[in-house]
Amino acid sequence: MEFIPLYYKEKLDIINPHGDVGVVTLWSPVTIVKKHLRAIDATLLQQDSRIAVLGTLYGDGLPEMLRNVLYNPHIRFLMLLGVDLATSRKSVLHFFQKGLEATTVLGTPVQRIIGTTQTMDNAIHPDMFRDDLTIVDLGAPNDSGADVRVREFFSRLPVPQSGDLERIAIPLKTFPLTRHPSEPRSHTIVARTPMAAWKEVIFRLYRFGFRVHLDQGKERIELQTLKVTIQEPYEESSEVLQEHGFSLEEFKNYQKKILDPHLPPDQNYSYGHRLHDHFKGDTLARAITLLKANPESRQVYVSLWDTSRDLLTATQGHPCLVSLFFRCFDQCLTLTAVFRTHNALRAWPENVYGLIAIQRHVCQHVQQEPGPITVFSHSISIDPKGNGLERARSLCAFRRGAMLASDDFVADPNGDFLISVDPETQLIVVDHRFAGHRLFRYTGQSSEELERQLVCDQAISDVGHALYLGRELAKAEAQLKKLKRHRE
Repeated sequence: MEFIPLYYKEKLDIINPHGDVGVVTLWSPVTIVKKHLRAIDATLLQQDSRIAVLGTLYGDGLPEMLRNVLYNPHIRFLMLLGVDLATSRKSVLHFFQKGLEATTVLGTPVQRIIGTTQTMDNAIHPDMFRDDLTIVDLGAPNDSGADVRVREFFSRLPVPQSGDLERIAIPLKTFPLTRHPSEPRSHTIVARTPMAAWKEVIFRLYRFGFRVHLDQGKERIELQTLKVTIQEPYEESSEVLQEHGFSLEEFKNYQKKILDPHLPPDQNYSYGHRLHDHFKGDTLARAITLLKANPESRQVYVSLWDTSRDLLTATQGHPCLVSLFFRCFDQCLTLTAVFRTHNALRAWPENVYGLIAIQRHVCQHVQQEPGPITVFSHSISIDPKGNGLERARSLCAFRRGAMLASDDFVADPNGDFLISVDPETQLIVVDHRFAGHRLFRYTGQSSEELERQLVCDQAISDVGHALYLGRELAKAEAQLKKLKRHRE
């Protein structure tokens, strides 16, 4: 039988396709392991060698490797010989020695190799492999005694077997995502306008949100501690709001209510009442007084959450907006609002327009221009029932289409970079610039070296900018190599 790889053919080094030994080099480059094998015994790499193929497990290729072995059942031995910078060695050994256990990844049922964090799809398991498949761990090539272990392994190999063997082809399927991977408690959004911010909020929830089950059979798609900064918190036109399914008139009515100190008799609370009268004093008026007395004050923190009533007693109705923080920053009055819970599709944009009204009210009294509004949502979610999920899906498709068709340039707030090659020093030069001024100069001989420096300083904040800069660094590296060749 001849070795025929189903996956990663271009990454495998086939020695003798009829051999019965597969060499797994883990994170060691195949070229390095071959160099060691050649030094031990040059015949190990000849065309009649027992070695069929060498390949790495760098980049989590275990599912593909196992499928290749199943499709080539004449492979009777897997020899582990390489440096392991992760858990590849342990994953291979435990797969065959300890087996699998049920778990979930991104909300999808999968199998985990016992004793590891390595997960596998449900299509493959140890019982599918031939009983006489032998896994031999010989350590790293530079380990003491590795040469002796390699010689002993090949000297003790039994005579190759012949006979009819059946290939097993297991397709590698796309992972059935219920959400995409991310840290669900660290999403940060910066957008120019309320509607631009809202579209990004829905996209993040739709793509990265966790499905959680609440009491009474409720289900939500949720993120925690979402931070959104709106750079220009002003009312948008009726046309813009209508395009997104909202009404400017309804938002303006909400803005009036959020500043109204009156508590209707049929309500447990209102934001206006909490801001003005609930705590036996007008907290919003006090905030204005403090800012007038000291525009640089950092104590203008207004709480709407009444712990004695909202937490310590069994009462009905609890505010979602729990605090406001006003701060004069960069010659403007900024507002940071914290919400306990948030309905993203309906309440979030309405609440933002309410915050615009509150900020404007304070700004008019203290004679400050309004600055950015930042909204923290401890728990923000979409209700997938009804048309909630479909509405979110449609909005994400609209957002994606608009972004792909747009030529708008969004500057990285961290600055830009000017890349050049210095022919005298033979270095790549990266000047970090902001507002026309050079902030710092990075130099290096490779794009990888410069990448480390930029990451260390967190010099880039935008993903698109980072991808663009990577392309430009690659061009500069190619230019530097060409320059060096010419000088030689």
